Amino acid sequence: MNSSDPSRRPGRLGVGIVGAGKVGAVLGAALRAAGHAVVGVSAVSEASRERAATLLPGVPVLEIQDIIERAELVLLAVPDDALPPLVEGLARLGAWQPGQLVVHTSGRHGTGVLDPARSMGAIPLALHPAMTFTGMSLDLGRLPDCCFGITAPGAVLPIAQALVVEMGAEPVVIEEESRALYHAALAHASNHLVTLASQSAQLLGDLGVHRPERMLGPLMKASLENALSAGEGALTGPVSRGDAGTVAAHGSALAAHDAQDIRIAYREMARATAVRAVDRGLLSPEQGDAIVAALEAPPGPDRGTRGAGGPGSGGPGAGGTGSGEDAS
Repeated sequence: MNSSDPSRRPGRLGVGIVGAGKVGAVLGAALRAAGHAVVGVSAVSEASRERAATLLPGVPVLEIQDIIERAELVLLAVPDDALPPLVEGLARLGAWQPGQLVVHTSGRHGTGVLDPARSMGAIPLALHPAMTFTGMSLDLGRLPDCCFGITAPGAVLPIAQALVVEMGAEPVVIEEESRALYHAALAHASNHLVTLASQSAQLLGDLGVHRPERMLGPLMKASLENALSAGEGALTGPVSRGDAGTVAAHGSALAAHDAQDIRIAYREMARATAVRAVDRGLLSPEQGDAIVAALEAPPGPDRGTRGAGGPGSGGPGAGGTGSGEDAS
C-alpha cells in the first residue's frame, strides 16, 4: 500500500451509514473514497440493499444499534420527519457514545435535533448536500460542483468543513435558526422546478406534442442559466412586457383546458413575477396592476383580445415596453 492511498491519511474514521437511500449510499461511497472505512450500513428495502451492494461493496448490512456500536462517525441519512424519533429512541437505548461524531443529512434540521445524542457526549454535525440524487455512481461525479449547508458548534465546525471538502464539495455555513428557511429556498428551486416542467410537459402532450421534453429542454436550460447569471434581469415573457392581454388569454386557455392545478400555479407565479418586476423597476406600477387584474378576473373567451394597445398590454399604452423582442 503506497503513501498516496487515502486510507493512510491521518484522522481516518470508521463510518456507519444509517439509511442506504439515494443520499446515504452516495455519501458513504464518497467518504470511503476519501479513505474512511465504512464499517456497516443499514438497509431495509430490496432497493436499498441493492444500492448498498453497488456503491458500498463488501460493507456488511447491520442493525442500527450494531452500526452505532462500531462507528466513530455515524451518518444518519433518513427522512426529515424520521430523524427526531430515531435520535431520541437510540438515546433511550443508551446507544450513543462519548466523542462519537453524529452527522445527519437533513436540510430542515440543524444540530438541535441531535441534542439527545449530544447529551450523551456525542458530537453533532449537520451536513446537507444541496443537490438532487439518483442513488447511482454518477452522483459521485456531481459532488465537486455541489455545496453543502453545514451547521455545527463552533469548536467542531472545522470538522464539518473538512468532511465536506474530503467529499469534493464546498461547505457553506448555515446558522441553526436559519435551517428551515435555507431548506425552503432549496426546495422551492428544485422541487417546484420539477412540478413546473411536468405541468408544462402535460399541456404540450395534451396538445399532441410527441416529445414535450425536446421542446422544453433548450428553453428551460437557457432560462435557468440566464437567471443564475443575470438574476431577474434575465426575465422575459408577457409579464415582463406588461402584456396583460396575453396573460388573460393564458388564464382563459388554462381554465378551458380543465387544468385547475396548472392554472393556479400559473396565476400565483405570474402574480409573484409581476410584483417582483414592479419592485425592481422592470414594470411600472400601472403595468403591474394590469397584470394582477388580468390574473384575478374571471376567465372568459374574449379576454385574449382585450388590451391590444391598452394599458399594460404591451402596446402604446404600456410605455412602449411591449416590443415583442422575445417569444417566451
